[in-house]
Amino acid sequence: MSTTRQTGWTSWTRFAAVFLIVSGIFSVVEGIVGLISPDAYFVVAHGRLFLFDISGWGWWTLVLGILLIIIGVFLYIGTLWARAAAVIIAALSAIVQLLLIPAQPWWSMVVIAVDLLIIFAIAAHGRDQRSDS
Repeated sequence: MSTTRQTGWTSWTRFAAVFLIVSGIFSVVEGIVGLISPDAYFVVAHGRLFLFDISGWGWWTLVLGILLIIIGVFLYIGTLWARAAAVIIAALSAIVQLLLIPAQPWWSMVVIAVDLLIIFAIAAHGRDQRSDS
C-alpha cells in the first residue's frame, strides 16, 4: 500500500498547483481572444517595429493553457511526474510571455511573476509531498 507523507510545507505544492490551474485559465482566455480577433499587432518600441501574428500566438497560448490546467490538476493530486512537468511548463509559459512584452507589458510581467512563483514553490518545497511505498 502506498501512503503519502506530508510535511508542513506541502501547502506550497498545493499553492503551486492552484496557481498553475489559474495561470492555465488565463492562458486559455488569452488564446481564445487571440483566435477570435486574429489581427496583427504593430508595436513600436525603442524605434523598432514589431509585428505579431495573433492567430498563431493564440493557438500556442491556448495549447499551453490547457497543458497548464492538466498538469496543475495532477500536481494537486500529488503525482510525482507532475512536479517536473510543472516546472518545465511554467518556465515555458514565462518564455512565451516574454514574446508578448512589447504588446502587453503589464500583463506579461504579472504572468511571468506568477510562473516564477510556481517554479519556486515546486523547486523549494516539492519534495515535501512524496509517496512512500
